[in-house]
Amino acid sequence: MDKHKLNDIFQDRKPGILGRDKYSNYAVLLPIIEKNNELHVLFEVRSYEMRRQPGEICFPGGRVDPSDPSERHTAIRETSEELGIEETSIEKVFPLDFVVNPFGSTIYPFVGFLKDATPFSINKAEVAEIFTVPLSFLQKVEPDIYHIHFKPVPEESFPYEKIVGGEKYKWQIRGMEEHFYYFEDKVIWGLTARILSHFLTLIRE
Repeated sequence: MDKHKLNDIFQDRKPGILGRDKYSNYAVLLPIIEKNNELHVLFEVRSYEMRRQPGEICFPGGRVDPSDPSERHTAIRETSEELGIEETSIEKVFPLDFVVNPFGSTIYPFVGFLKDATPFSINKAEVAEIFTVPLSFLQKVEPDIYHIHFKPVPEESFPYEKIVGGEKYKWQIRGMEEHFYYFEDKVIWGLTARILSHFLTLIRE
């Protein structure tokens, strides 16, 4: 291979996330709705029959299907399916920062507005209930923040003899912040709270 061939390979290449093809990709929507002349953020409570994270609070969303033309489309499609509304009822959809988590997933969050007087017919197989929180309330409160530490544990056959430091190699210990928001009897935490915190920071700035 010569430099001209290398040039042809790389000249129009757009960078992405290394290893993205091995990641599970999801998209979610942070829905804004107007109630009583005030903006609210809408949340879902996952069905208690769900295999993963039953009963947890989340935003509408799901896995990016190969047939989806974009992550934005996924967020709109999943919101439509879970809330039982028309896709045309979701407007002004804008991207937030995407998240690459330590568990092999990339999450693409968006914020969008649900049209006034949108009737909901929630998908009970996925959603136990929905509720809203006034945006003004969320802007006033500070979340509780706790830290989680992830320690690398190499498999038994790891070739320590081939790396400098061997078994005494000083692995970097990764930390992650977990945000907790509280509203009435609801606890909003995990990825949902992290996306919410990011959104609130953006509108504060």
